[in-house]
Amino acid sequence: MPPWTDPQDIPLPAWAKSVVPKKSETPIFAAAGMLDLRRGSAVEGVRLPLYGAKRGGSCAGRWLLVGPLAWICSDATELSPAEPQLPEPAATLADGLPFRYFFVGKKGASGFDRLESALDDAPSQELDPGFAVAITDVRTMHGESWGRTNRGKWVALRELGLSHPSTFHGEEISTLDFAWVTAERANVLRGPKVGQAASGAGVGTRVRFQVVPWREERPSGGGVMIRISEDGVTPSEWMSARDLAHPTLSPPPSELGADERWIDVELASETLVAYEGPKPVFATLVSTGRGAQGSETGTPKGTHRIWVKLATTDMGNLELGETSADALAAKAQEPGARYSIEDVPYVQFFDKGVGLHAAFWHRDFGRTHSHGCVNLAPIDARRLFGWTLPHLPRGWSAALPMGVEKGTTVRVR
Repeated sequence: MPPWTDPQDIPLPAWAKSVVPKKSETPIFAAAGMLDLRRGSAVEGVRLPLYGAKRGGSCAGRWLLVGPLAWICSDATELSPAEPQLPEPAATLADGLPFRYFFVGKKGASGFDRLESALDDAPSQELDPGFAVAITDVRTMHGESWGRTNRGKWVALRELGLSHPSTFHGEEISTLDFAWVTAERANVLRGPKVGQAASGAGVGTRVRFQVVPWREERPSGGGVMIRISEDGVTPSEWMSARDLAHPTLSPPPSELGADERWIDVELASETLVAYEGPKPVFATLVSTGRGAQGSETGTPKGTHRIWVKLATTDMGNLELGETSADALAAKAQEPGARYSIEDVPYVQFFDKGVGLHAAFWHRDFGRTHSHGCVNLAPIDARRLFGWTLPHLPRGWSAALPMGVEKGTTVRVR
């Protein structure tokens, strides 16, 4: 029975039942002493299971086995007599986010280590306008409300503005015979001719993010009209293709296994489709880079595998000056603006620093908007994060693929 040790080595203490990382992002490796076989990172303070120990290079103490092909150096941990305790999956909010996020106001904000003495101590962190922070706890002290950031700093909520993320989400599917309305309001016509709404042939409207059928395409007046009514229904209903986002079916990359999972991002329609082999299973709207191909803010085309998954990571660059959270979020998207966002969730990098991740600072899905990554509505980002490989074990903050668990393929076209 574990924990196992080499026969000639000193046994682990009889009381040791778990391993506690002493700092955030403590590295985990696939083999003891093999620093080129990074598996991921552990969350500070969790109690990881203890299965064994062995000596090896690059660790003054011993390598501790905390999971299948998961070794952590004892120098960065403490043994605990308590049973292993891994955090339960985050109880996400209705919008899919793990935390509530706030933007710093135009006058900036101050972060304090201790709430009790916040009015007497000097700030330990200064937050500039445009920063976004994740708030994990709210308390009342000194006659006002304070929020604790995910980095452990206390900030007066009067200096912050609440973000209002989109609650849009994609569709579980088996076919791609549908589209989303991307116009704020779009006309539905009685026939496939442009301009019929103005002549009294309109039969209604559809609004942004509504799902409509995609039954037939017909050229009309230099554009394309789409029939959204069922076959044989009279009068038929048509919409302009320019008001819709329709994902198109795509064959899997040749190097994939028969039913291997993969993701297709289509720049022309600003859509993402998740596949199992040739079968689409999920589709949604995204926001890709607004720059041209080859530019710093364009999402590059190509086929890659996810090379790291991060529960959260910081993204930044900053120089804003608005009072409302919505205005700050909009300002952050302007060309040349600087921004700093702590704890962006559900991050999956697949092409160097280009990845899939949740975006809580805009609701513009279905249109180009990002600085190069593939922005997802938080509900969709969470869904895909749990669907792709490598999986992220509980108690880990990051996971890298390995031979037995390759990263999921992502193709941008």
